[in-house]
Amino acid sequence: MAIHSGLDLGPDRDLDALPLRERKKIQTGIRIFRAAIGLFAERGFDQVSVAEIAAAAEVSKMTVFNYFPTKEDLVMGPMEQHLDEPARAVRDRVPGTSAVAALREHFLAALERLDPATGLNDDQVVLDVVRLIHQTPALAIRATAAFDRRAQSLLAAELAAQDPAHDELTARVAAAQLLAVRLTLIGDNHRRMLEGERAADALPAALAEARHAFALVEQGLGDYCAGAA
Repeated sequence: MAIHSGLDLGPDRDLDALPLRERKKIQTGIRIFRAAIGLFAERGFDQVSVAEIAAAAEVSKMTVFNYFPTKEDLVMGPMEQHLDEPARAVRDRVPGTSAVAALREHFLAALERLDPATGLNDDQVVLDVVRLIHQTPALAIRATAAFDRRAQSLLAAELAAQDPAHDELTARVAAAQLLAVRLTLIGDNHRRMLEGERAADALPAALAEARHAFALVEQGLGDYCAGAA
Protein backbone atom coordinates (compact mmCIF):
# COMPACT_ATOMS: atom_id res chain seq x y z
CA MET A 1 0.00 0.00 0.00
CA ALA A 2 1.39 3.35 -0.96
CA ILE A 3 0.32 5.96 1.55
CA HIS A 4 0.43 9.72 1.19
CA SER A 5 -0.13 12.27 3.90
CA GLY A 6 -2.46 14.62 2.09
CA LEU A 7 -4.06 15.59 -1.18
CA ASP A 8 -1.45 15.95 -3.87
CA LEU A 9 -1.25 18.75 -6.38
CA GLY A 10 0.07 16.61 -9.19
CA PRO A 11 3.48 16.58 -10.86
CA ASP A 12 5.42 19.84 -10.81
CA ARG A 13 2.61 21.90 -9.29
CA ASP A 14 3.24 24.53 -6.64
CA LEU A 15 0.34 25.46 -4.35
CA ASP A 16 1.42 29.09 -4.10
CA ALA A 17 1.50 29.39 -7.90
CA LEU A 18 -2.13 28.32 -8.33
CA PRO A 19 -5.05 30.75 -8.74
CA LEU A 20 -6.67 31.70 -5.43
CA ARG A 21 -9.87 29.76 -6.07
CA GLU A 22 -8.05 26.54 -6.93
CA ARG A 23 -5.66 27.01 -3.99
CA LYS A 24 -8.57 27.40 -1.56
CA LYS A 25 -10.23 24.31 -3.00
CA ILE A 26 -7.12 22.23 -2.43
CA GLN A 27 -6.65 23.63 1.07
CA THR A 28 -10.25 22.73 1.95
CA GLY A 29 -9.71 19.17 0.73
CA ILE A 30 -6.56 18.85 2.82
CA ARG A 31 -8.37 20.21 5.89
CA ILE A 32 -11.19 17.68 5.48
CA PHE A 33 -8.72 14.84 4.97
CA ARG A 34 -6.66 15.71 8.03
CA ALA A 35 -9.75 16.20 10.19
CA ALA A 36 -11.01 12.79 9.13
CA ILE A 37 -7.72 11.01 9.78
CA GLY A 38 -7.43 12.64 13.20
CA LEU A 39 -10.88 11.44 14.22
CA PHE A 40 -10.39 7.98 12.75
CA ALA A 41 -7.05 7.59 14.55
CA GLU A 42 -8.62 8.63 17.84
CA ARG A 43 -11.83 6.59 17.70
CA GLY A 44 -11.63 4.13 14.81
CA PHE A 45 -12.93 4.29 11.25
CA ASP A 46 -16.33 2.76 11.94
CA GLN A 47 -17.02 4.92 15.00
CA VAL A 48 -16.81 8.29 13.23
CA SER A 49 -19.62 9.77 11.13
CA VAL A 50 -19.26 12.02 8.10
CA ALA A 51 -21.25 14.67 9.99
CA GLU A 52 -18.60 14.67 12.74
CA ILE A 53 -15.85 15.02 10.15
CA ALA A 54 -17.66 17.95 8.55
CA ALA A 55 -17.98 19.66 11.91
CA ALA A 56 -14.30 19.14 12.72
CA ALA A 57 -13.26 20.56 9.33
CA GLU A 58 -15.78 23.42 9.65
CA VAL A 59 -17.55 22.58 6.39
CA SER A 60 -20.96 21.18 5.50
CA LYS A 61 -21.59 17.45 5.15
CA MET A 62 -22.34 18.06 1.46
CA THR A 63 -18.93 19.68 1.05
CA VAL A 64 -17.27 16.57 2.44
CA PHE A 65 -19.09 14.42 -0.12
CA ASN A 66 -18.17 16.84 -2.91
CA TYR A 67 -14.51 16.15 -2.16
CA PHE A 68 -14.81 12.51 -1.05
CA PRO A 69 -17.81 10.62 -2.50
CA THR A 70 -17.62 7.88 0.14
CA LYS A 71 -16.32 7.59 3.67
CA GLU A 72 -13.63 5.16 2.49
CA ASP A 73 -12.41 7.80 0.02
CA LEU A 74 -11.43 9.98 2.98
CA VAL A 75 -8.64 7.51 3.70
CA MET A 76 -7.99 5.90 0.33
CA GLY A 77 -8.46 8.81 -2.09
CA PRO A 78 -5.01 10.41 -1.66
CA MET A 79 -3.30 7.03 -1.92
CA GLU A 80 -5.18 6.08 -5.06
CA GLN A 81 -4.02 9.24 -6.82
CA HIS A 82 -0.66 7.47 -7.20
CA LEU A 83 -1.70 4.15 -8.71
CA ASP A 84 -0.37 5.24 -12.11
CA GLU A 85 3.10 6.11 -10.81
CA PRO A 86 4.77 2.84 -11.94
CA ALA A 87 3.26 3.18 -15.40
CA ARG A 88 4.40 6.81 -15.63
CA ALA A 89 7.92 5.84 -14.56
CA VAL A 90 8.09 3.46 -17.52
CA ARG A 91 6.50 5.92 -19.94
CA ASP A 92 8.82 8.78 -18.94
CA ARG A 93 12.06 6.81 -18.74
CA VAL A 94 15.16 7.82 -20.66
CA PRO A 95 15.36 6.02 -24.04
CA GLY A 96 17.39 2.82 -23.75
CA THR A 97 16.53 2.37 -20.07
CA SER A 98 14.90 -0.94 -19.17
CA ALA A 99 11.56 -1.03 -17.38
CA VAL A 100 13.23 -2.64 -14.34
CA ALA A 101 15.89 0.07 -14.18
CA ALA A 102 13.29 2.82 -14.59
CA LEU A 103 11.16 1.53 -11.73
CA ARG A 104 14.19 0.86 -9.53
CA GLU A 105 15.53 4.39 -9.97
CA HIS A 106 12.05 5.85 -9.46
CA PHE A 107 11.65 3.94 -6.18
CA LEU A 108 15.18 4.73 -4.95
CA ALA A 109 14.69 8.43 -5.63
CA ALA A 110 11.39 8.35 -3.76
CA LEU A 111 13.11 6.64 -0.81
CA GLU A 112 15.76 9.36 -0.73
CA ARG A 113 12.95 11.94 -0.43
CA LEU A 114 11.27 9.86 2.31
CA ASP A 115 8.22 9.88 0.06
CA PRO A 116 5.22 8.41 1.92
CA ALA A 117 4.49 6.29 -1.17
CA THR A 118 7.56 4.16 -0.31
CA GLY A 119 6.30 3.47 3.21
CA LEU A 120 9.42 5.14 4.61
CA ASN A 121 7.93 8.19 6.28
CA ASP A 122 7.33 8.79 9.99
CA ASP A 123 4.94 11.73 9.69
CA GLN A 124 2.14 11.16 12.23
CA VAL A 125 -0.63 11.51 9.65
CA VAL A 126 1.03 8.93 7.41
CA LEU A 127 1.40 6.51 10.33
CA ASP A 128 -2.25 7.05 11.30
CA VAL A 129 -3.35 6.18 7.76
CA VAL A 130 -1.20 3.04 7.68
CA ARG A 131 -2.61 1.87 11.01
CA LEU A 132 -6.15 2.60 9.89
CA ILE A 133 -5.79 0.51 6.75
CA HIS A 134 -4.21 -2.38 8.64
CA GLN A 135 -6.91 -2.28 11.33
CA THR A 136 -9.97 -1.76 9.11
CA PRO A 137 -10.89 -4.76 6.91
CA ALA A 138 -12.86 -2.72 4.36
CA LEU A 139 -9.91 -0.39 3.82
CA ALA A 140 -7.38 -3.22 3.65
CA ILE A 141 -9.47 -5.01 1.01
CA ARG A 142 -9.80 -1.84 -1.03
CA ALA A 143 -6.07 -1.13 -0.82
CA THR A 144 -5.22 -4.64 -2.02
CA ALA A 145 -7.74 -4.50 -4.85
CA ALA A 146 -6.48 -1.12 -6.00
CA PHE A 147 -2.98 -2.45 -6.55
CA ASP A 148 -3.96 -5.93 -7.76
CA ARG A 149 -6.27 -4.51 -10.41
CA ARG A 150 -5.78 -0.90 -11.37
CA ALA A 151 -2.07 -0.34 -10.75
CA GLN A 152 -1.12 -3.66 -12.29
CA SER A 153 -3.36 -3.20 -15.32
CA LEU A 154 -2.00 0.31 -15.91
CA LEU A 155 1.60 -0.89 -15.73
CA ALA A 156 0.94 -3.94 -17.91
CA ALA A 157 -0.73 -1.77 -20.55
CA GLU A 158 2.23 0.62 -20.59
CA LEU A 159 4.74 -2.22 -20.82
CA ALA A 160 2.84 -3.82 -23.69
CA ALA A 161 2.65 -0.49 -25.50
CA GLN A 162 6.41 0.03 -25.12
CA ASP A 163 7.27 -3.51 -26.22
CA PRO A 164 7.91 -3.71 -30.00
CA ALA A 165 6.37 -7.20 -29.96
CA HIS A 166 3.35 -6.02 -27.91
CA ASP A 167 3.51 -9.30 -25.97
CA GLU A 168 0.65 -8.91 -23.50
CA LEU A 169 1.43 -12.06 -21.51
CA THR A 170 5.01 -10.97 -20.85
CA ALA A 171 3.77 -7.49 -19.98
CA ARG A 172 1.29 -8.87 -17.43
CA VAL A 173 3.91 -11.16 -15.86
CA ALA A 174 6.47 -8.36 -15.70
CA ALA A 175 3.94 -5.95 -14.19
CA ALA A 176 3.01 -8.50 -11.54
CA GLN A 177 6.66 -9.09 -10.63
CA LEU A 178 7.60 -5.42 -10.53
CA LEU A 179 4.63 -4.40 -8.42
CA ALA A 180 5.22 -7.34 -6.08
CA VAL A 181 8.72 -5.98 -5.45
CA ARG A 182 7.38 -2.51 -4.72
CA LEU A 183 4.63 -3.78 -2.42
CA THR A 184 7.03 -6.03 -0.52
CA LEU A 185 9.43 -3.14 0.05
CA ILE A 186 6.63 -0.76 1.01
CA GLY A 187 5.25 -3.33 3.45
CA ASP A 188 8.65 -3.76 5.08
CA ASN A 189 8.99 0.01 5.42
CA HIS A 190 5.53 0.28 6.96
CA ARG A 191 6.55 -2.32 9.51
CA ARG A 192 9.67 -0.37 10.40
CA MET A 193 7.71 2.84 10.87
CA LEU A 194 4.97 1.19 12.94
CA GLU A 195 7.63 -0.36 15.16
CA GLY A 196 8.91 3.12 15.95
CA GLU A 197 12.00 3.46 13.75
CA ARG A 198 12.87 6.91 12.42
CA ALA A 199 12.63 7.16 8.66
CA ALA A 200 16.04 8.80 8.34
CA ASP A 201 17.68 6.06 10.40
CA ALA A 202 16.03 3.30 8.36
CA LEU A 203 16.91 4.82 4.99
CA PRO A 204 20.28 3.04 4.40
CA ALA A 205 18.78 -0.40 5.00
CA ALA A 206 15.71 0.43 2.91
CA LEU A 207 17.89 1.54 -0.01
CA ALA A 208 20.02 -1.61 0.17
CA GLU A 209 16.95 -3.85 0.27
CA ALA A 210 15.38 -2.04 -2.67
CA ARG A 211 18.50 -2.49 -4.80
CA HIS A 212 18.63 -6.19 -3.91
CA ALA A 213 14.94 -6.76 -4.59
CA PHE A 214 14.98 -5.11 -8.00
CA ALA A 215 18.17 -7.02 -8.87
CA LEU A 216 16.27 -10.26 -8.30
CA VAL A 217 13.76 -9.25 -10.94
CA GLU A 218 16.45 -7.96 -13.29
CA GLN A 219 18.62 -11.06 -13.02
CA GLY A 220 15.91 -13.66 -12.52
CA LEU A 221 15.61 -16.17 -9.71
CA GLY A 222 17.34 -18.92 -11.73
CA ASP A 223 17.85 -22.00 -9.57
CA TYR A 224 16.84 -20.25 -6.36
CA CYS A 225 15.61 -22.81 -3.79
CA ALA A 226 16.41 -25.78 -6.05
CA GLY A 227 17.86 -27.63 -3.07
CA ALA A 228 20.78 -30.02 -3.01
CA ALA A 229 21.49 -31.99 -6.17
